[in-house]
Amino acid sequence: MERPLIEEIHDRIDEFTSTERKAAYALLANYPVQGLDTVANFAKAAGVSSPTILRFVARLGFPGFADFQGRLRKELASQLNTPLARSSELQQVPPDNMDPLVAQMVDNVRETFAHLPKGELEGVIRLLADEKRTIHLIGGRFTDALARYTAAHLRIVRPNVIHVAGQQGNWFDQLLGVGSKDVIVVFDIRRYQTEIIRFAETAAAQGASVVLVTDSWMSPVGRIASFVLPARVAVPSPWDSSTALMAIAEVLIAGVSAANPERSQKRMQALEDLRNGHDPSKGGETMPDGE
Repeated sequence: MERPLIEEIHDRIDEFTSTERKAAYALLANYPVQGLDTVANFAKAAGVSSPTILRFVARLGFPGFADFQGRLRKELASQLNTPLARSSELQQVPPDNMDPLVAQMVDNVRETFAHLPKGELEGVIRLLADEKRTIHLIGGRFTDALARYTAAHLRIVRPNVIHVAGQQGNWFDQLLGVGSKDVIVVFDIRRYQTEIIRFAETAAAQGASVVLVTDSWMSPVGRIASFVLPARVAVPSPWDSSTALMAIAEVLIAGVSAANPERSQKRMQALEDLRNGHDPSKGGETMPDGE
């Protein structure tokens, strides 16, 4: 599968000149829409000249601006594809020969972590390990399971972890009081949900830090996120794969647990005592029935 252009730009950001880097950041901030505008408007948004935009496009390997835009349109069409549309593009895979699907899932995990900036991942772990902050995790129709899974684990190793769940109409109730001491972790993949985008934008406007776990095409939440962790999700199936997204969640959980091992161990022991009917505040004595 063709590698998303946005990944290549992220990986090559240090290769660009200072003015080309401005063009790259302007495109990444509004990807891919900014690149589908005219050269003049792209240049104006980036604060550079039109020749700089053309040099930037050429450095990416495109013969001309039209070829560059053609690639962006192709990616945009892929981003907006529904499962039904994707199903018509696939060759039939016999039920007893699912190796291509499994191989792509494995490759997705490998490629995801190969292109994740190490500093970005470490920054997210530090943020989530800070117990002075309250963590709110939210996901969409299919990614809510990842938000719930991550919240269930983080709640064991640190305090103040909230899974934003229930009716979407009630989500904004949970933004009351959210501010600079809060972190919103958003799981959002194509087709991006308007309610999740609004939730994240509102939280950011109130001063919260936003962490986005998304796909290669990047949710619009990326425009206001402090950290973005993109994962490969495309597989030879009508459905996107959550395997790499789950791998990111697992790494974050392990990282937060290891960031403060004494706290993690203490909280896990306290939980075990509660499950075994002991009162941790009384030195592990068995709790009487009814308490």
